[in-house]
Amino acid sequence: MNLYYLTLLPLVLALSFSIKEDFPWINEDTKQNIVKATTHSQSLTNARKNWKITVRGKVHSRGKGIPNVVVSDGYLVTKTDQGGFYQLASNKHNGYIFISPPGDYEVPTKQTVPQFFQQLSSSAFDVEVKDFELYPSTGGKHVMAFLADMHLAKRNEDLEQFQRGFIKDIQELAAAYKANDTKFYALTLGDQSWDAYWYKNNFGLPEYLAQLQVLDFPIFNTIGNHDNDPYVANDWLSEVPYRRVLGPTYYSFNIGEAHYVVLDNVVFKNHGGAPGTVGDRDYNVEITENQIAWLKKDLAMLPDKHTPIILAMHIPMHSNPKLGATHTVIKNASALQDCLQSFENVKIFTGHTHINYRVTDSESTLQEYNIGAVCATWWWTGRKNSAGNHICKDGSPGGYAVMETDARKQVTFYKSIGFSKDYQFRSYDLNTIHITAEEFTPKANHIHQKMVQEYAGNYANANKSNEILLNIWGYRKGWKIAVKENGKLLTVKQVHQKDPLHVISYTMGRLNANATPTPAFVSANTSHLFLSKATKPNTTLEISVTDDQGQVFTETMTRPKTFSYNIH
Repeated sequence: MNLYYLTLLPLVLALSFSIKEDFPWINEDTKQNIVKATTHSQSLTNARKNWKITVRGKVHSRGKGIPNVVVSDGYLVTKTDQGGFYQLASNKHNGYIFISPPGDYEVPTKQTVPQFFQQLSSSAFDVEVKDFELYPSTGGKHVMAFLADMHLAKRNEDLEQFQRGFIKDIQELAAAYKANDTKFYALTLGDQSWDAYWYKNNFGLPEYLAQLQVLDFPIFNTIGNHDNDPYVANDWLSEVPYRRVLGPTYYSFNIGEAHYVVLDNVVFKNHGGAPGTVGDRDYNVEITENQIAWLKKDLAMLPDKHTPIILAMHIPMHSNPKLGATHTVIKNASALQDCLQSFENVKIFTGHTHINYRVTDSESTLQEYNIGAVCATWWWTGRKNSAGNHICKDGSPGGYAVMETDARKQVTFYKSIGFSKDYQFRSYDLNTIHITAEEFTPKANHIHQKMVQEYAGNYANANKSNEILLNIWGYRKGWKIAVKENGKLLTVKQVHQKDPLHVISYTMGRLNANATPTPAFVSANTSHLFLSKATKPNTTLEISVTDDQGQVFTETMTRPKTFSYNIH
C-alpha cells in the first residue's frame, strides 16, 4: 500500500468511530454499517468506500414516499425512512442496488423481469441517486409458479417444444387464475439457458428472455450452474452476463404476507475457461459467506417469525431420498439452516435434478420441494420421430410447481405440461411391461441391442405376478394411497427403482438410434413409486391418492392396461 495512504488510515478509522458526532446527516443504519465495515477494514480503499455515502434515493408511489422498504447492495441492508428516503455507503462491488418490494406494492416489469434493481456505475467514489417507483398491489391472494431447468439452447427442437408445450400451458393456467381475481407470478429455479451453447449456437440469456415475450406476468429469476459464462474461470466474473440481463443473483421480495428469498448456491470454477474457450464448467455447491451474511440481515428485517418464508435456489439442499434416507448436498447447509431456524413456515424450492422429490428436514422445520424440469429430459423425448411424450428422468411429466397462497395459507402441487392440475400420478400394469430389444430397439445394431438388458433392469424380464406400479411424482410424507380390488384394500409398498416409461422413452430411443445414452440423462431411481399386488390379471382396481392438503386424485384402472409411450 502507498505510504501516503498508510499515514491516513488511522484518521479514517478514527472518523468512523466518531461518525455519530461528525456526520449527523447519515442515518442510523448507515452509521452502524460504517462502523462494522471499518472495524474490519483491510485497506484504506475499503475504509474510504465505507464512510462515504455513495447511493441514495427515494422509494415512492406516485411521488409519495414509502417508509420501511428494505434496500440493499448485496452487502449492506437498510430501510427507507418515513419520507421514503434511503442512503447506503456502498462499495458497489456487485454493481447494483435493489429493494425488497413490500407485500402490498409491486414493481414494473421489463421483458417479464421485475425491475426491483438498478445498475450502478463502476466507481465507488461517485454518488448516485437511484429512485424506485412502486405501484399498489393486492397480492395477498396470489399464485407462484416455480420453473426449473428450461435449458433453452436452440437444439433438439427445444424452442418449438417450449412454445407449443410450456408457453401454451402456463398461459392458460395464468389466465384461469387471473379470471378468478388472483395475481399470478413465476420464479425460475435456474438453468434457463445452457452455457455449452451460448457461443456455439449463439443462444444465451437474452435469447431466453425473448422466448418469454408473449407472457404477461412477472417472472423472477434464479441463477443455475448453466447460466454462467463458459469462457470465464471465475465465479463472480462468470455471473456478469446474468447480472446485466436478469439482475441480482441473490435478493428478496414480498408478495402479500409471504417473504421470498432467492440465493445462488453455485460457485462456478470452470477450469480451463478462457476467452474463446469453454472450460470444463465444474462448480462447487455452496452458498458464499457474503450471501449468508446478507441473508441474516435481510431476515432480521422480519419481526414476525410466523411470516411464510419461500426460498429458491438451483441445486437441492437435500439428496434424492432412498425410501426416506437423505443427506444435505450444499457444503455449508448448516449455515443456511441456522439462518432459517427461527421461522415456523419455511419452504425451499430447487431444481437441477430433472426429477421430483420432497424432503422435510429432520433437523428443522424446513420443507424442500425439488421440482421436475420444464425441459424434462433435456427436450429429448418430445422431438419429432422420438417417443412423442415429455418425461423427466423419474417418470414425472415435464412440468413445474404451483403454489397457491391466500394470506398465510399455502397449497402446492406439480403441474404437468399439457395435463390438468388433477393429473398427479400414473399407473402401470406390470403384467404388460416387458422391455425387449425386439420390440423397443428394432433398428439398433447388435452392440446396442445387447445393452437393452442392462438399461431395462428388472423390466427386461416378463412379470406375470399381477402387480401394479404407481408413480406419484408429488408424493411427500403424509400422503395416503389406497388400492381396492372388488372393494377390498390391497397392500401398498413403497419402492426405490426406475420408471418404465422413461426407460423406453429416452434410453431405448437412444439405443435404437445406435447411440449410447448420455449418463446424466438415463432413468433415475426414485422413491415416489409404489407397488401393489392384485389377485387376478383382469380385475378392475380403484386407486385413490390423497395429498397432505386433503386433495384426492383417483383412477379406475381397467386391466390388462396397455403399456405405451403415451400411457396416462
